[in-house]
Amino acid sequence: METKRVVIKVGTNVLTNKDNRILGPILRELVRQISVLYERNIETILVSSGSAIAGKEILGETNIDDSSIRRQVYSSVGQPRMMRHYYSLFHDYGMRCAQVLATKRDFDAGKHRENMINCYEGLLSEGVVPIANEDDAVSLTMSMFSDNDELASLVAELLDADRLIILSDTDGLYTGHPDDENSKKLTEVTVDQNVEQYVQASVKKEGEGRGGMASKLKIAKGTARKNIPTYIANGKRENVIVDIVDNKEVGTKFIH
Repeated sequence: METKRVVIKVGTNVLTNKDNRILGPILRELVRQISVLYERNIETILVSSGSAIAGKEILGETNIDDSSIRRQVYSSVGQPRMMRHYYSLFHDYGMRCAQVLATKRDFDAGKHRENMINCYEGLLSEGVVPIANEDDAVSLTMSMFSDNDELASLVAELLDADRLIILSDTDGLYTGHPDDENSKKLTEVTVDQNVEQYVQASVKKEGEGRGGMASKLKIAKGTARKNIPTYIANGKRENVIVDIVDNKEVGTKFIH
């Protein structure tokens, strides 16, 4: 399968350590792999988590009781820091990046959707890597994405991507908990295959939050139904993005 355009979503658990600190080497490896795709003339759109964590690194604990407002504040403060990281790293590889903010409503049919397409296509035509993020300042309730997996799926559909790669801290979907020696990783799943039964057994013992495996499975199947092969893979695995594009057996692949 020839790949000309790919959307990559990288989750917070990939970008941070156990102390919730942003991992510079992981960011650099992510950008290095995108530079490899760039040299192959493969257009890449990045959907990156991490802004809320980056914001908390700057602000520390706040006096804001409302969790939604607190997340907005952390994300708003953290966005420039994440973009500064990305700008510097892409510059090191002779590349440029740009931030594209959106709410869920922007993907509805109409002028906002058309404007987004034009912006993305313009950036890609100039060799600029768009970094998609939720517009946290105005994204609440109905205009809020369930998580960045949903944002990545909508961007992949919007831009007719050839693949969607969802990078998590697990190697894919397992038949049980990943640490259980009797669990097996599913290498390929069709949209009609009943694998939901495995999700509860495969989640981490502390439970899943926003963007957990249940959400990823739903998003992966939904995107695959639109004829966009979707992958759930370990973002900390060496060369994971390039290996997926090279059709190596990495992670769990979802197909129609």
